[in-house]
Amino acid sequence: MLDSCGMAKQSDGDNKQGTLAGLWLAPSAPKRARQTARKSEAAAPTPPADSPGSASAPWSVRDLVNDLRQHVEAAYADLWVEGEISNCRAAPSGHVYFTLKDGEAQLPVVLFRRQAQLLRFHPQDGLAVLVRGRVSVYESRGQLQLIAETLEPRGAGALQLAYEQLKARLLTEGLFDAARKRPLPAFPRSVGVITSTSGAVLHDIVKIIRRRHARLNLLVYPATVQGPECATSVAAGIRWFNQIQPNQIRPDPGQRKKSTHKKSPPGNLFGQVDLILIARGGGSLEDLAGFNDEALARAIAASALPVVSAIGHETDFTIADFVADLRAATPSAAAELITAAQHRIEERVEALDARVRRAIRYQLMLARQRFTALSVTQMQDRLQALIGRRAQRLDDLRHRLDSAANRSLRARANRLAAIAARTERQNPAVRLALARRRLEAASQSLSRLALGAIAARSTHLDRASARLDALSPLAVLNRGYALVYTADDRLLRNATEAHPGQTIRARLAHGSVTAEVKSTGSA
Repeated sequence: MLDSCGMAKQSDGDNKQGTLAGLWLAPSAPKRARQTARKSEAAAPTPPADSPGSASAPWSVRDLVNDLRQHVEAAYADLWVEGEISNCRAAPSGHVYFTLKDGEAQLPVVLFRRQAQLLRFHPQDGLAVLVRGRVSVYESRGQLQLIAETLEPRGAGALQLAYEQLKARLLTEGLFDAARKRPLPAFPRSVGVITSTSGAVLHDIVKIIRRRHARLNLLVYPATVQGPECATSVAAGIRWFNQIQPNQIRPDPGQRKKSTHKKSPPGNLFGQVDLILIARGGGSLEDLAGFNDEALARAIAASALPVVSAIGHETDFTIADFVADLRAATPSAAAELITAAQHRIEERVEALDARVRRAIRYQLMLARQRFTALSVTQMQDRLQALIGRRAQRLDDLRHRLDSAANRSLRARANRLAAIAARTERQNPAVRLALARRRLEAASQSLSRLALGAIAARSTHLDRASARLDALSPLAVLNRGYALVYTADDRLLRNATEAHPGQTIRARLAHGSVTAEVKSTGSA
């Protein structure tokens, strides 16, 4: 039923499906709106007999629903409603439709695309929310609905809820799996740092790396690490480092010694980086919200270079930390992790150097002890014995050298005598005449063999030509036969393959003729 203000009241037999006849909004309406409705009801004059809604001037459905919509929108233009989401559905247009309910009633809610895009979390069934909006009437169905402007989750905040939802979704997709994590290069030559150049984080990283690994190059991409542009700026830095090609631009030797805490100009781009470091200092959940962005998480997962995440303090965890190949508790810890292998080698070298020095000192101490224990007489005797052994060894080597030299000279003399004897026994003039006679005989024999081979091949060729002529189709044609072809050069072997009026071509021994078939027969 309707009151004097045109508001819908709930009767005992009405249902609770959200229609004009079935929804009672008074329990959810603000106190001020209810007082305004009662005042307008008391001040409303009694309608005349011919006013709209009387028997003589009944309402049309459209006019009645439109009038109700105007009253409802005026009375409930801005309010907050608390309830639980059910039947949540996102339309292809981007609008979100759901039902807000509690234990006593339910209310359809529509969240248009522009407002839905501003939400930090995704509405889902069973979520308790606080909705701000205005009440209206959907005229096509005569249905009361709440047009939402914004939603806030009850309990956890919107940022925390969005964080948990995105974390669960990416975990399901496998972006947090340890199997896809790539190991960091043990000895990186260049590191790409994505951070703000105005904070203390970059200075801490540079200080630690210069102390632990002074030859490590740092290439800084200045990024926005807080605010709405944070995720876009950091993702752009990741894509930029992945697009750098090795030796793209020659390094500037004069600039290599300068500090790298600023973005390097194009002339200082010295090649591809080995890994990417994303760094930011600590902050609240709102400050770190840019690193809980889905687009940034997918940019990190798609990076061809290993990514180290050093965001916030040790107790701060972001989506970027879970997707990155390695998460460092702080930016300073990240700098130590990157240079850990180099630092361990330096420590190992220092330890080995200390061991060698200790060993040398120990050997010197033993030598001094042995030298102190010997007397002068014993030292002289040992020196004499050592000199005698060295002299004997020298005499032995001299005798062996003389023997080897004599054997070599004798062998060379014997070889020279044998060569001279063979030369005397063989007169070059006689050997030349003999060689000439052998050459003439070989030449004559070769000529005879060549003529014989040519004659045999000529005879074989004549016989093959005779056999070829006997088997050639042209030889058959010379005897008066002909080959008959159709117009498409298909050979006719049977008269049934031709038909009257068909053009045929007959090939003779010399030339060909074209004819037209008049008739065909079997013989």
